Amino acid sequence: MKKDRQKVKRLLKIYMEKPELAALVLLVLLIAVFQIQSDGIFLNANNLRGILGILPEIGLMVVGVTILMICGEFDLSVGSVFALMPMVMAVLLADGLPFIFAFLIGTAVAAMIGFINGYLTIKFSIPSFITTLGMLFIARSLTIVVSGGFPPLLPNELPTWLFTAFVGPGDIFRMSFLWFAAVVILMSLLMNRTNFGNWVRATGGFLPAAQAMGIPTARVKIACFMLCSMLAGFAGMIQVLRLGSPLPSIGEGWELQAVAAAVIGGTALAGGVGTIIGGVIGAVLIRVIDNGLVLSQVDANWFKFAIGFLTIFAVVANAWLGKRAKAIKLET
Repeated sequence: MKKDRQKVKRLLKIYMEKPELAALVLLVLLIAVFQIQSDGIFLNANNLRGILGILPEIGLMVVGVTILMICGEFDLSVGSVFALMPMVMAVLLADGLPFIFAFLIGTAVAAMIGFINGYLTIKFSIPSFITTLGMLFIARSLTIVVSGGFPPLLPNELPTWLFTAFVGPGDIFRMSFLWFAAVVILMSLLMNRTNFGNWVRATGGFLPAAQAMGIPTARVKIACFMLCSMLAGFAGMIQVLRLGSPLPSIGEGWELQAVAAAVIGGTALAGGVGTIIGGVIGAVLIRVIDNGLVLSQVDANWFKFAIGFLTIFAVVANAWLGKRAKAIKLET
């Protein structure tokens, strides 16, 4: 009996120390509620196709933001990079440049913005909130300037099927979802199986200790800023190929949704704590809420209220669970 109690305590402690599990439980509950509210429509194949078809566009951004937040920094410019990278690509494509070269140049632009964010933040000890807030306006303005005021037309011969074609049983997935899944797996392995992942957690967890251990914290942070920007740009490209037009306004406000998704998924605001899977769960929650409110015929203006409430609730709940987990004493 005593051993059984210890097992239950150990499992409870493990659960409380993994905030992404709490987000997963909330996700399951919301799916059940929306399934009932929508009279069974929420989980039908057509609706799931719609949810999963758009998920990669916010999900890729959330993955990058999650890694950067684990490293102890923020990036509020990702929504603008989401628009700038595909706009640069579209202009180059309209000038006759092949897709692969336009893609590489667009990605390089996104990486450069990430590098500038990281370099300025570290070199001048500026809070990343301020650095990236300024870059948010700069990148959005550049998007409009690059477009010339009119979104360029995309060539017909683009390999859009690589990102927009439906695949899988019942054509339930877009190709973009497979790209998203591949990035999630790759980033999870990077964070959990490599020294870089350990460096990111150490840098975000306690910077002086990481520096004392010889970790190149400045390079780690800059790398995370660049990775965050590149994933945001990649996500924007996927949306543009789906829509068929590089609109300068895409991604507006998405930076806050990405931060909210990361927090809901258990990423600590102070850095050092978080998982890629938790960020993905947070992104799925946002998509589920957005879709579920529409199907339940709830006023769409409640969407932002729900995201805001969940963000605050997640922070409070994770803090409470952490304290309760520490209070559970296990016998050795």
